[in-house]
Amino acid sequence: MSVKDDRPRRGRQAERSEATRSALVSAARGLFGERGYADVAAEEIVRAAGVTRGALYHHFGGKRELLEAVYREVEEEVTRRIAERVLEESAASPLAGMRRGAALFIEVCAEPEVQRIVLLDAPAVLGWDRWREIAAEYGLGLIEGSLTAAMEAGELPRRPIAPLAHVLIGALDEAAMYVARADDPAAAQAEVYSVLESLLAGVAEGPGLESLR
Repeated sequence: MSVKDDRPRRGRQAERSEATRSALVSAARGLFGERGYADVAAEEIVRAAGVTRGALYHHFGGKRELLEAVYREVEEEVTRRIAERVLEESAASPLAGMRRGAALFIEVCAEPEVQRIVLLDAPAVLGWDRWREIAAEYGLGLIEGSLTAAMEAGELPRRPIAPLAHVLIGALDEAAMYVARADDPAAAQAEVYSVLESLLAGVAEGPGLESLR
C-alpha cells in the first residue's frame, strides 16, 4: 500500500503561512510609518491585514516582535536602495562611492516612514543594543565592502577594516538620529553632510589616532 504524498498540502500551508506573515508586516509597516508604534493597537493591525489576532501571536508573539520584523524589512530595503543607487550612478572611485553612500543614507533616513520606524520607534521599543545589532546585520557588510575596495584602490591607508566599519556605522546612525530629532531637519541635514565629508576625508588622509600616543 502506498503512502499518499502530502508535500503539495504542506506546500500550500507554507504559502498561506507566508502570505499571512507578509500581510501582517505590510499592514503594520503602513500603520507604524504613518502614526508610530505607540498609537497603533494590535486590533488595528490584524483588521488591516485581514487576519485574526491569533495569527499575530502565532507568527510574531505580539506587537513588539512584529515591529522588529517591520524594522528588519525597512533596514534591508534601505541598504539595498543605497547600494543600487551608488552602482547606478557609477561613482568615479570607491571612496567617492562611500561619500555618496553616506549622503544617501542621511537622505533616505529623512523620509518620514524610515525616520519613524528606524530611528524613533525601533530603538525605543526594541532597546538600543537590539536596534544596533539589527542595523549592523544589514549596513555593516556594505561599509566593510566599500572600505575594502577603497583600500585596494589605494584611496585609504591599510587599517583593520572591522573596527573602522563599526566606527563609521556608529557615526552614520548618530548623524541620522541627530537629523531626526532636530527642530530644523533641513539645516541639521546640511550640517551632517559637512561633518561626514570631513570624517571621510580624515579617514583617507589623516595620520590616525596612533600618532597621538
